[in-house]
Amino acid sequence: MKVFSIAQIFFKDLQSILKKRPKGRTLADGKFILYKNAVAEIHETAKITFENGRLYFNKPWIKGDPFPSLIGVSEGATLQVKEDFVIYSGAQIYVCPNATLILGSGYISNNLHLSCFSRIEIGYNVAISTNVTIRDSDNHFINTPGHIINQPIKIGNKVWIGMNVTILKGVEIGDGAVIAAGAVVNKSIPAGCLAGGVPAKVIKENVEWY
Repeated sequence: MKVFSIAQIFFKDLQSILKKRPKGRTLADGKFILYKNAVAEIHETAKITFENGRLYFNKPWIKGDPFPSLIGVSEGATLQVKEDFVIYSGAQIYVCPNATLILGSGYISNNLHLSCFSRIEIGYNVAISTNVTIRDSDNHFINTPGHIINQPIKIGNKVWIGMNVTILKGVEIGDGAVIAAGAVVNKSIPAGCLAGGVPAKVIKENVEWY
């Protein structure tokens, strides 16, 4: 597993720009690939680790894609990349102070909105569609007994998430699950289930997708 400091990252970034690499700038010894119109703001105390893959950020579907993406990794935060993970254009990702974002493998299509205040873990071989929101925080305190602002999210292996889905704090989505388009997931979904609706409920069990 490779661990890179902010100094190493920006040094490699500068080298990449000078070499004018055609597919996009690279950070962290070629492990963090930034395509055109991508912005990465990484605090000097943040940590980015790579095991066996790369992170492809703001990748276009077609040549000339004009949409920008932003990723911010804040003070004391951690971004872990396990295997190859692709995030397409139009993404906004915020890893807040001392939070942890873990990416296994797979892809997320256009216009992702991800805000990580505590911990968000995404498994291996995931397929996440367009206009998906993932947030592990309410951001504001509600004066009700037992209210917790931040709770971790875990998305399992080989999970398929449809377009316009919202995944909220405290949710765990089991391996092989399918989340139907437009669902709002505020409760955990078991492995191998199809879930949909607002709020999301299990529609079918023992589902397999290819």
